[in-house]
Amino acid sequence: MREPLRYRANGSFTIVQFTDLHVGGGVEEKDERTLALTKRVIELEEPDLVIYSGDMLYGSEVKEPIGTLQRIVSIPEALNIPFAIIFGNHDAESIASRDELFNCLSDCRMLVSKAGPEPIHGVGNDVLPVLDSKGEEPASLLYLFDSGELAPPEIGGYEWIHHDQIEWYRKQSAAYQMKAGYALPSLAFFHIPIPEYRDAWERGQAKGTKNELVCCPELNSGLFTAMLECKDVMGTFAGHDHDNDYVARWHGMRLAYGRVSGYGGYGNLKRGARVIRMQEGERAFSTWIRLADGSVMSDEQ
Repeated sequence: MREPLRYRANGSFTIVQFTDLHVGGGVEEKDERTLALTKRVIELEEPDLVIYSGDMLYGSEVKEPIGTLQRIVSIPEALNIPFAIIFGNHDAESIASRDELFNCLSDCRMLVSKAGPEPIHGVGNDVLPVLDSKGEEPASLLYLFDSGELAPPEIGGYEWIHHDQIEWYRKQSAAYQMKAGYALPSLAFFHIPIPEYRDAWERGQAKGTKNELVCCPELNSGLFTAMLECKDVMGTFAGHDHDNDYVARWHGMRLAYGRVSGYGGYGNLKRGARVIRMQEGERAFSTWIRLADGSVMSDEQ
């Protein structure tokens, strides 16, 4: 059995977020560049965890979705780096469902996320505890949400994180808080940004790039409000919008985009990955972008 996630002896825990790889679109040269980028970033950052935050696969054009996803995660697997996945709106557009895609990773030694509770919407909803540096008790939590695909035609736009997912989150948060006696410093990851990303850019404090509309759901299902009320999540991380990479402050929380990682999708931003570092015992985190050429962009606020 794999060792649980835990803070290092120096009190740090580092996450690399890859998003929107869009591998399998039929141009092998782009796929090779994308996979080389993920390998280089992992080798440079030496993270404690890699999170693939959706749209790993190009979409309906992918002829071998299962083999393609296995090829993507073979990199952290070979480097002995724990990894987790959440799905985006394009991953299951080909011939494999979300369940089939998740199940194809069952033999991966380094996979730390689960398909999640079946009664609620989506595949890959999970909470990952990060133990303290002694390996004794959870010190932080990482929430993973499946943000779905498309909304019903009568509503339009993208799907939202559903109420049963939010209720699941509330119960997880309350259970960990009851055991610890306080709200554990937490982060949340999903593919499609929630509507507050748009609000935070327009009325909050933001730093970074916004070169396209925030493609969030038309409906606001209340996840952000639930996180504020639970008082544990200090930052959220999305993908989906390839030409946005900003980090914004909104009601005491930081709402961040990853940096588009794949060469197969649209967008003019230089490809890279977002890196997040938490420190044990602190309700804060630092973050930066590692680009494909190895350089670092800091967007600290």
